[in-house]
Amino acid sequence: MKKNVFFCLIGLMFLSLNFAFAQEKSAKEIMEERKEIAKLSKKALTEKASKDARKEAKRLKKQGWQIAPGALPLDKQLDKSYLMQYEYDENGYQKYLMGEAISTGENYDGAKMQALELAKQNLAAQVQTEITALVENQVANSQLSAEDAATVTKSIMSSKNLISQSIGRTITVMEVFRTLDNKNKEVLIRIAYNSAMAKQVAKNAVRKSLESEAEDLSKDLDKLLNW
Repeated sequence: MKKNVFFCLIGLMFLSLNFAFAQEKSAKEIMEERKEIAKLSKKALTEKASKDARKEAKRLKKQGWQIAPGALPLDKQLDKSYLMQYEYDENGYQKYLMGEAISTGENYDGAKMQALELAKQNLAAQVQTEITALVENQVANSQLSAEDAATVTKSIMSSKNLISQSIGRTITVMEVFRTLDNKNKEVLIRIAYNSAMAKQVAKNAVRKSLESEAEDLSKDLDKLLNW
């Protein structure tokens, strides 16, 4: 039951992010959606976190990690992270990619921004790996020459920064910090990003990279990988 409530909540959250673009919606419809989100949010908060989440939260607290003021309790954050990691689309693929990073700074905000950027780079690296695997599979099936595959792989590897910069709004599923002996702040961030959106970002980045040196190959790749 808890998983169903959570998945409904995530779906409604995405709907709420599109309010600005859904001008055809009436003010009444928007208010009804917001009320539903608030209702489900309250129910999710009152439900008890899973045993694994509570156990992990206890371990992290012993290591000095704590939540920022106003953030969800640590066990709730972990529960949210676990649920999203095990959510799959209709084709059996993971619905969300998860990126995690830790950064240290003299102040909380600086460390948080750096950790978020590193987490996005972590996501970009995962996307790179997945797209590279697709290309290698095409080579194995003799649908792409080794030379063309090498060109595509080179473009994929050089597009990491572009992929990272192009990643849009992510979902922060976990945000904790601890104060070190030297008073610096260490921040741990875990983010989620829709896999389908991540792949589209990667496709656009690879296309852009290939257009400058192998436009025909870019078109062939679209056909081979069904892009």
